Amino acid sequence: MVIAVTATSLPEVKIIEPKVFGDARGFFYESFNAREFAEQVEANVEFVQDNHSRSAKGVLRGLHYQIEHAQGKLVRVVEGEVFDVAVDVRRLSPNFGKWVGVRLSSDNHRQLWVPPGFAHGFVVLSGSAQFLYKTTDYWFPEHERCIVWNDPEIGIDWPIDFEPVLAAKDAAGSFLREAEVYD
Repeated sequence: MVIAVTATSLPEVKIIEPKVFGDARGFFYESFNAREFAEQVEANVEFVQDNHSRSAKGVLRGLHYQIEHAQGKLVRVVEGEVFDVAVDVRRLSPNFGKWVGVRLSSDNHRQLWVPPGFAHGFVVLSGSAQFLYKTTDYWFPEHERCIVWNDPEIGIDWPIDFEPVLAAKDAAGSFLREAEVYD
């Protein structure tokens, strides 16, 4: 995989940049290697599910997380560009309610590790985007929770000058102060 790993302002959330080999024919990179992930990002992580979404420009998904079945997510974009966000929703964490945002795109090949205990969301900045993510637990709809994308207490600085397109469940998300979170 030959990766560079950078901790963000939320140290558990990490940017992963794979070594990309390119020439006139195109490019190649190893998008995941369990040994290198364990050595450089986080040990003892087992991914159990891969997800793939496609969204149009302006779609905002999130901020999602699961109670009881917390999911770690390794996310990347294979078409287009998104602004990807992680929010610490562990009440006892010194970073509770803080967020970090990273641009992920098919051009920069970056990935983001969002560990269990963090809410996750993204907004599509390009004409469309295809988003891939590995999860450390399965999806349990009865345990899914959502924090509203524009919670003023969190204060995410989304790089948009438009009203995002939201699913009904995302528009009805809770404010962090009212949300069921991790201890």
